[in-house]
Amino acid sequence: MRRFGTQGPVNPEQHYIVARTDELAEFIKRVKEGRYIVIFAPRQTGKTTFFYAAMDILAAEAPAYLPIHLDFEAYKNLTPSDFYNNLTEDIREEIENLYHKRGAVPSDALRDFLENINLTDNVSMLRGFQALGKILENQQVVVFIDEFDGIPPAVVSDFLYALRRIYISRTTPRCPHSLGIIGVKSIAQLNYDRSVSPFNIQDDFALPNFTLAQVQELLGQYTAEVGQAFAPEVIETIHKQAGGQPFLVNRFAQILTEEMDIPKTETLTMAHFSEALIQILDERNTNLTHLITNIRRNRRFENFLMRIVLYEEGVPFTLRNELINELATYGVLTRGTDRMCEIANPIYLHCILQAFKPLVNGLERDYFPEDTDGFQSLTDTGQIQMERLMDNFRDFIARAGFRILQVPETPQEFIGQHLLFAYLDQFVTSVNAAMYMEVPTGRGRMDLIILHNQRKYIVETKIWRSDRSYTEGKQQLAAYLSTEDVAEGYYIVFDHREAPEPRTETETIDGLTIRSYVIPVVQERPSVESQR
Repeated sequence: MRRFGTQGPVNPEQHYIVARTDELAEFIKRVKEGRYIVIFAPRQTGKTTFFYAAMDILAAEAPAYLPIHLDFEAYKNLTPSDFYNNLTEDIREEIENLYHKRGAVPSDALRDFLENINLTDNVSMLRGFQALGKILENQQVVVFIDEFDGIPPAVVSDFLYALRRIYISRTTPRCPHSLGIIGVKSIAQLNYDRSVSPFNIQDDFALPNFTLAQVQELLGQYTAEVGQAFAPEVIETIHKQAGGQPFLVNRFAQILTEEMDIPKTETLTMAHFSEALIQILDERNTNLTHLITNIRRNRRFENFLMRIVLYEEGVPFTLRNELINELATYGVLTRGTDRMCEIANPIYLHCILQAFKPLVNGLERDYFPEDTDGFQSLTDTGQIQMERLMDNFRDFIARAGFRILQVPETPQEFIGQHLLFAYLDQFVTSVNAAMYMEVPTGRGRMDLIILHNQRKYIVETKIWRSDRSYTEGKQQLAAYLSTEDVAEGYYIVFDHREAPEPRTETETIDGLTIRSYVIPVVQERPSVESQR
């Protein structure tokens, strides 16, 4: 039986796999046109799997195409001579293996070429490909280079110049006829010589995350083979929470179908999804470990990312900005439909908030008043008393006063959201609930969704901007509640003005109950005189 793969490239014999039929057709079309194509995307997005699929398609069209696969991942620290020695061996082995798989016998000329090929630098590489092209005059050589950003810095510029010369030459047949390069960093980000790019003939190819239809296709393969169905809402929520990110989609499916020991006769429901989400958010899988490592590389990232999440003005997405370019390379940021920066998916947003939330904020003991004799957060039937929980948060901020300014390593402008997240995070853990983020549908808002005992609770947060924005936020929340089939929601607005206007009010909008809070956030510690 096949399974969902999260360890390296996947293949259709062992794994459920998204065919990417349209993307492959477009890619093969460009290969046959002789383009030199580059795909640069974050790790674990399916680039290598995609390349293998393209190679299989071309190899099946023997003898018209001869695809050569190279991998530079282990070459970064090699000297130029060692790099070219290994490149020579790689090319020889790839051609010999392909002929063996095809059951074909190399010509005497090709056999002699393989025995004597000796690449020592970029010029000998250029000459070597020219010679190979003449020998294989009835075959189009296509070179695929995986993990290209592992190329030694000392050779990258001359290597690319040689490929560029091949591309623009009038030699017939051109060898390689087409080239595919994949990596994490783009050509422009590689440290070749800080001059104009030596590879200005590249054809960029975008390999997007999975669409909802592709996630349905992937999970549908499992259902067709095993008979166990995913509830439609589960499929939609997996896609939404993962943002279609291939590793995360497969990891969700892996947990649900292999690790939770759910009888195959049971449909996978939102209750099961809730358990899988808790596991993903708590575990140290490679994708989320890379995420946290990357966002901690630069101390400026925290303030920048929080500004993207919480400010209505948004941040225009441009790769010419150093921070945006770096975060996009890591897969943290993406370009929204409004051309503004967005966090790539809600799971990443949750992990970012967890990473930047102080392990101890010093106010945990103040979450509940001292005279409370066992704060009851659940009803006798096991439902969360959300109004009481949120009223208490409002009161906690008032009790804490200026001490919220002493929370370590937390920008003051985001302290309200940090404390709300910490407060709810601690609560959901105590009652074995799950909390996740919703994709921001409006600039400057963040929706927190709590799942507990088959019920969904929604909390929306914002920073005060104006009366108009406050009113519009209620309408946005009501519209969102309607789409989620939830009857009530909680709207938290943090007021940083010097003269804030605290409010607590409950309204009915379009038949839905909205409980709203405007919570003042202390601006500065009061002076000694003012406390007398």
